[in-house]
Amino acid sequence: MSDENQRLLDIFLHVQRGLPRQGPGSDDSTLKALSLCTGLPERPAILDIGCGPGMQTLALAQALADGHITAVDIHQEYLDELKERAKVAKVAEHIDIFAGDMKALPFLKQSFDLIWSEGAAYIMGFEKALVAWKQLLKPSGCIAVSELVWLQPDPPTEVAEFFAREYPAMTDVETIVATLRSSGYELLGHFTLPDTAWWASYYTPLEAKLPSLNERYASDEDAISIIEITECEIDMRRRFGSWYGYEFFVGRRAE
Repeated sequence: MSDENQRLLDIFLHVQRGLPRQGPGSDDSTLKALSLCTGLPERPAILDIGCGPGMQTLALAQALADGHITAVDIHQEYLDELKERAKVAKVAEHIDIFAGDMKALPFLKQSFDLIWSEGAAYIMGFEKALVAWKQLLKPSGCIAVSELVWLQPDPPTEVAEFFAREYPAMTDVETIVATLRSSGYELLGHFTLPDTAWWASYYTPLEAKLPSLNERYASDEDAISIIEITECEIDMRRRFGSWYGYEFFVGRRAE
């Protein structure tokens, strides 16, 4: 990574630092998705890909007291935060923390009963992630992933143009369901995260940070650009939230 790219990444991480989550989600949504994962063994082996600071990792560890979770993220500072949170929650013995790239996971084939990824599969591309991760699942193992989707057709121009820039691969629920099935999974269920899952642990604390960030980076055009995109993203959600959302998809390996 070039020095300039590293600098921009450092700014982005500073904007996101200290938040309960690194994207929309909630413990209730995590547990609802888990309830759709039928047929898990008594002591499931779980892989949480793109775990971030691990709010969902802790929810899974507490709900599956006899399970064991391998939590993977490329950013060490998130893993360090998860490690401390796990100690406080008294579930550290149920979680292995692994620094690595989701595009090159070193685990053996058919190692896990459940693969989990909240809001991170887009980094690889949703279909590529489904195909790559399936080989890590045991026969009839489950996968639970959340993905940003359009909830209505023909969104207003302003929000359509925003996501055309920020996430051009964004599609709708029906397309994701078809992709899940064509990638070798049986659909067990799906649901839309409630609006509260965007705000309580993500946008509300993130928005509270922005004034101080604007002050700190006032003379840094690149940093201000990153902050402005964040402000625009929050504004899009506030004004056009009924048009798009995060959808949780739960499936079972079909072959």
